[in-house]
Amino acid sequence: MQEAMVQTRSVTRSSKLVLLLGISLGYFMVLLDMTVVSVALPAIHSDLGGGMSDLQWVVNAYTIVFAGLMLSMGTLTDKFGARSVFICGLILILITSGIAAAATSIGALITMRAVLGVGGAALLPASLALIAHAYPDPGERARALGIWAAVTGIALAAGPVVGGMLVDSLGWRSIFLLNMPIALVSLVITWFSIHKTVRNPHRNLDGTGQFLAIVTIVALCYALMEGESQGWNSALILVAFGLALASAIVLIVVEARSKAPLIPLQLFRSRSLSAGMTAGMLINIGMSGILFIIPMFFQQERGLAAHTAGLALLPMMIPMAINPIFTGRIVSRRGPRLPMTFGFAAAALGTLLLALLNAATSYWLTLAGLFLLGYGISLTIPALMAAVISSVPKDQVGIASGMINSSRQLGATLGVAMTGIIVSGSQSFLTGMHTSFTITAIVLVGGSLLSYLMVGRRERKS
Repeated sequence: MQEAMVQTRSVTRSSKLVLLLGISLGYFMVLLDMTVVSVALPAIHSDLGGGMSDLQWVVNAYTIVFAGLMLSMGTLTDKFGARSVFICGLILILITSGIAAAATSIGALITMRAVLGVGGAALLPASLALIAHAYPDPGERARALGIWAAVTGIALAAGPVVGGMLVDSLGWRSIFLLNMPIALVSLVITWFSIHKTVRNPHRNLDGTGQFLAIVTIVALCYALMEGESQGWNSALILVAFGLALASAIVLIVVEARSKAPLIPLQLFRSRSLSAGMTAGMLINIGMSGILFIIPMFFQQERGLAAHTAGLALLPMMIPMAINPIFTGRIVSRRGPRLPMTFGFAAAALGTLLLALLNAATSYWLTLAGLFLLGYGISLTIPALMAAVISSVPKDQVGIASGMINSSRQLGATLGVAMTGIIVSGSQSFLTGMHTSFTITAIVLVGGSLLSYLMVGRRERKS
């Protein structure tokens, strides 16, 4: 009898681990799609053409849609069940990745990147819900979330390296084909491991809020990324800026009156949440802007092959894969403020070192700058996530999680837009890189001051 019980328990544990693998593969793919394309941009440009703004859209089409749909996908997960939303997201990525790999124009590739963003936005909240469903015990769930979160660093580290190897050996199209076996394995595991998840059919989707949020983000990003080529004083760019401002104002008014708002405005009364969301945007402005430019610097100015450029990024990526485990322990003992403050400062110092690079600079300076940047990011992001989650009531943790993730993805979009504007408007690539990295360092210093002054203060929870 005891042997049977032990065997049953072992099978149950094994089945949970298999399910966790399937869920984690989905999340791995979401993050991989954010980083793998960075080292492929020169090859994409060589094959499909386009200018700097087109390359920005290749990167940002994914993050814009991802950021804009994150909160609504959380609602759909509650309404239709995590299993259904997760499977639909996987199928969408599976099909779209194949189409993206066959793209014959830069416009078609940008469109497919946007559709991939829809799939990515579906997978993130659904994967968290699936883990909660599979691991009802809080202790087991915490360990499972630790494994799931560790995938973040692995995907970030693997993206440029794997992408570079694939680009050099099989061409840029292979980075999208990579999604297909991963999505298929995750789909099979999820399909057969979970048969039913909780649904709340009465949960309402804030369609008006979602529409206004998308309009605000797309109009703002369009104005920023096309301003250089269209002319900052052109009617089209001025209309885009005006549309972004008007839709943002209407969004605030609508959300204030909505009974089921996409963005509960009362949460912003928490100083830690407001500061944490701003900090999340700032750290992703730095990380994504640098990841957009540095691979092009390695390949265009240093003459490195794509796979070598990916390997050259490892000093930044390895701390991001390993250090979050230790950051979590620091946050549990000292709170989030100090890790965030020092994390932003280290990232700013690393960025300043990168601003000194040129074609003849020793790689040791590059290594030091990338390591400090990665180490700073790995201190900041886990701490700011903890700061935001701990600043809201328990029944609003899910909404807060969606808000901080949306804020970070919007920051990623703005970071790519900002660096692209500066580089394309400069006399040379190196001049633009130096200027953009200096401005990015100032932004990160601002994040350090914000963290020290506003994050982690005791507040009354309502």
